[in-house]
Order: sequence, then C-alpha cells, then structure tokens
Amino acid sequence: MRVAVLKEDSCQPKKCNDECYVYCPPVRNGQECIILDDHSGKPMISESLCIGCGICINKCPHDALIIENLPSELEQDMIHRYSMNGFRLFRLPTPSKESVVGILGPNGMGKSTAINALSGRIVPNLGDWMDKECDWDGIIETLPRGELRDFFISVREGNIKVALKPQNIDRLPKRVQGTVRELLSKVDERNMFDEMTKDLGISHLLDRTVQQLSGGELQRMAICATILRDVDVYFFDEPSSYLDIHERMRIVKIIQKLAETKRVLVIEHDLAVLDVLADLIHIVYGKKGAFGIFTPARSTRQAINSYLDGYLPEQNVRIRDKPIKFLNHRGGSAELGSQIISWGDLEKQLGDFKLKTGEGKVHRSEVVGVVGPNGTGKSTMIKILAGEHEYDGGWVSSDCSVSYKPQHIDVDMDCTVQVWLDAEVGPRWRSGEYNVNVIRALGIDELLPKRVKKLSGGERQAVSIAICLGRDADLYLLDEPSAHLDANARMEAAKAIRRTMEANEKSAFVIDHDVYFIDILADSLLVFEGEGGKFGKAEGPFPLKEGMNRFLEGVNITFRRDHDSKRPRINKSDSRKDREQRQVGDFYSYQH
Repeated sequence: MRVAVLKEDSCQPKKCNDECYVYCPPVRNGQECIILDDHSGKPMISESLCIGCGICINKCPHDALIIENLPSELEQDMIHRYSMNGFRLFRLPTPSKESVVGILGPNGMGKSTAINALSGRIVPNLGDWMDKECDWDGIIETLPRGELRDFFISVREGNIKVALKPQNIDRLPKRVQGTVRELLSKVDERNMFDEMTKDLGISHLLDRTVQQLSGGELQRMAICATILRDVDVYFFDEPSSYLDIHERMRIVKIIQKLAETKRVLVIEHDLAVLDVLADLIHIVYGKKGAFGIFTPARSTRQAINSYLDGYLPEQNVRIRDKPIKFLNHRGGSAELGSQIISWGDLEKQLGDFKLKTGEGKVHRSEVVGVVGPNGTGKSTMIKILAGEHEYDGGWVSSDCSVSYKPQHIDVDMDCTVQVWLDAEVGPRWRSGEYNVNVIRALGIDELLPKRVKKLSGGERQAVSIAICLGRDADLYLLDEPSAHLDANARMEAAKAIRRTMEANEKSAFVIDHDVYFIDILADSLLVFEGEGGKFGKAEGPFPLKEGMNRFLEGVNITFRRDHDSKRPRINKSDSRKDREQRQVGDFYSYQH
C-alpha cells in the first residue's frame, strides 16, 4: 500500500515551477498520476498510479511531499483519513476498565485524532474520506469482537461521556476568566471539590484568577477540573508538564485511584512517570503529519523497552535508526577541564521568597543538572548566572560569556524559522558539527520554511534549544528544555546538549524534572531544597550519583535499573527492591 501525503502548509505553488508534476515519470508517460488543482494550484497525487520513484520528493523545493510504502494488510485497519492526500490513522488504542492505558509516541502521529474518535467527536470514515455520511454501524461491523467494539457500541448509543485534560494548558489564561474556585465549582459533578483541591495541593490558590497562576499551578487546576467531571472515560494529555517530581508522583497516585472505577487514557512523554503510572501501553509510530499506526496494547516494561530500542518485534518494524541507550556515567572530574565559573554564599530576595546557596564551581565539558521542587529558586539562580538578576549577597566569578534559554519562550516574530536562525546564529547552522549534532538531530531542518508563529510548543522548544546551543559562549543555561517535547525529541535534545559541551569543551546548566533526560546528559547535580515560594537552598554541584541520592531521598522514592535497557525505573513504594535500596541509602541504583 502506497501512501502519498501533501503537507499543505509547506506547499507553495506560487513559489515553484510545478517540479512534482513536471518531473513525474508516469505523468511524462501520459498517465494522470499528478493533477494540479485548478483553484489552489496544489498537486493531487494518485496513490494507485504512483510508482514510488521519489523524484517528486527530491525535486520539490519546499519539502512538501511524503510518499511511503506500507504493508498492504494495514489497509483494512485504516480508521480515519482526512483527504485524498491527507493524514490517515491506522488502529486505535482501547480504553480498558480499571486500568490506566498509556499512549507512547512522537507528536504528529494522530494521538489527537484517536482521542476525537474514541470520544465520538468525529465519526471515523475508515479511509473513505469522500463519504460525508459515515455512521457508527458501519464502523462497528468492521471491528472484531472485543473491548474496542463494545466501547464503540456504547459511544453509538450515547452512553459514553468523556473528559479531556488538554495538552496546552498555557493557553488557558487567554481562554477562560474568573477565579480557580469559580471555574472548579462549575465542573464539580462528583461533589469532590474539597477532596480534590486538597489532594492536588491547590486549596491555597482558590481565590486567585487563572491569569495569576504559574505553569505548574495551571496544570494541577486543569487535572482537578478534569477529575471533577462525572464521566466514563478520562483522557489526560501530558499531565506531568510543568510539574516537579514531587507533584508528578502525587499525580500518579491520584490518576491510579481514579482508574479503580473509571477508564483512563494517558498521553505522557516522561517515561519514568509513564512506567510507574500505566498498566498497559499502546505505542504509536509512523511519519509526522502523514500517518500514524497504533500497536496493540502490551505490558508497560515491554512497550517502553521496545520504544527505546527503536524496534517493534511483533510488527517487525524499526521505528528509529538507532536505539536510545543509557550508559554508565564517567566517574569523578578527572576528564573535566579547567574551571569556567564559580560562586559562593549567594543570596537573593524576591518579594516573600529568599534564595541562598553554598559554594560551587563548574568546569569545561561539564553538564550540571539542576533539580528540586518548583518555587525553590532554580530559575532565579540561573538568571543570576546569566546576569539577568542582581544578587543581594555573596559572589560570582563573572568572566565567562553566557547563552541563556528561558523557561517560557515568548517569541513574537513574523518570519520563517530559517530567518530566525540566521538572525540568532548566523551562517554556521548550515553545515558542520553543529548542523549534524543539533539542527538535524532535533529535526529543525524540516521546520526551516515554517512561520515562527505557526510552530507548535514542541517545535518552538526545539528551535530555542538549537539557538541557545548555536551561540558562541562558555556557559549554556537551559531552563526546562524538555517541556513540550515528545519522548524521542527529549532524548535527542539531551544528546545534542551533551555532544555540544563535549565537542567544544563548554559547560551547561540544565534545569529539568525528567529523570531520564537528566540521566542521559548530566555529570553532576545542583540540588535545590526548601519550601516553594518561601525559601530555597542550593547545594552542590555533587557527582551525579551522590546528587541523585540526596535529591530522591527528599522526594522519598527509589530508582532501580532495568535489566535489559539500563534505564532508571521507579520502585513501587515498600516493594522488596525499594526496602533493600533504602536500607543501604541507595536511592538511585547504578547496579546493572
């Protein structure tokens, strides 16, 4: 089965010479393989006449075409297709009773389409995109007997109500007005207002307006609003974004408790959280913007290991060129270079909040992970090192140049990504080690013609990371670079930061809450402790294992290593492994 997809945003017929049409061999032989639309001028490609030569893909100046061959047996599994040369989705995840079902895969693979189909917002057309009169009876007939068929029968009969926690919670302040109390009271269909606001730690926020909330507070409010609805199926799209690891573990317990009586589906890119949260996982793979394929559900451990390996044995499909590997970290500072920056006894007062630090220093080729609860001064410390905040006491050796990527990326530019890169980085992004290790690794070469205004949150994050790493500096400061990135993009970003520091003998501070992300890139840890919004104390940097032990003891969780993939895995509380590691103070096991 051949799939031909036109990326509508990229296709610009007024800025090309119809290369796809002119060079197509079947067209030159008199076959109508490609027809140019009379109104838009855009090509319409016949998949049955296409010979898959790839000439149109290579000749298109705007990289607007995707042509792929898929196994013919997939055709009967097509769930939905948007247009003749539009995105199509194969198979669906199955909401299971009394289980948390996870969905794991890159952005742009049809997760939103799947949720819309399961919630009944769209009636799947089974690939017949011209049939505007799709009905549930036809859909149900094509499905084998089982949980998904039974579920769709309930959808058809109107017996399924759905609540969705949206992905982009940072847009909420622009869409809704009022206080947290007013908004949550409106949706409290289960009469659990007091219980849920307490469990989620937002009782003190009830009289604030939505516009006054931080990212983490918005996230917890959105999760609370979703759970308060009295529905049959709950969808949580990236519930861990903006939350620190304390809050992520709290969310895990709340969602698992909800799943004891309801169906729950979770899209999550923090693999450590997904590992401990989900009972079953569907992997979704394919080609961004072209097609997505859901695998049958499998055990959580098996699914995550297969995803990291990049090979799905049941489907005999490779979804990534290289596996993502977790390796032993180099020991000590023997391989580190000369000192780049140092500081001591820093103090900073911001309103009611006070930050203090001990003494610390960072060397060339060293990547420092910055961890700790939200509101304890991590971003404040980074801004002091970046020269954006004056400090009230202490000292900083300030003879190094700095490149800084802030937590919130607010770019108001009406230009393409290519123009943005030229303005910030200059011509060096086009070739060399930086082009290979950063631009291509983060997929930015595919975003060059896109308008900056139209970038998704993950795409904007990737470009911002690349711009930060592309500037000429001694010290690179990145505040939550994994936010909005899917699991694969997070691993690539971690490796891009790591390679850049090693290749150029530079240093980096990276604030992040994703333990896998920190594990891949960090040599050492700067650990923040304190009470959010009141005071914070920064200690370190410590060697990675010592820092992780200190940090995780405060969070009260232990990690072991997976036997096959070597990835860190959260131990179940009070399990045998958890008790053994606590006894010897080994909260972050390196035992393989």
